[in-house]
Amino acid sequence: MELDLDESSLAIGRIERALSRIEKALAAQPNRPPSAIAALAADQSALKAEVAAVIGELDRLITEADRG
Repeated sequence: MELDLDESSLAIGRIERALSRIEKALAAQPNRPPSAIAALAADQSALKAEVAAVIGELDRLITEADRG
């Protein structure tokens, strides 16, 4: 299965949005009070999920590029 240009553009858009969310979350962390430990743990878990999603999209794009 080859990725066409539209699918590649959509994947790149998903990656860009995920990276933007990661950047915003990381920028907001220093502004949190130290008492927000539970929220910080949840944020870190969400960030890990975002990073995993970005890596998955990149892997898929690379695999398809290698095939095509």
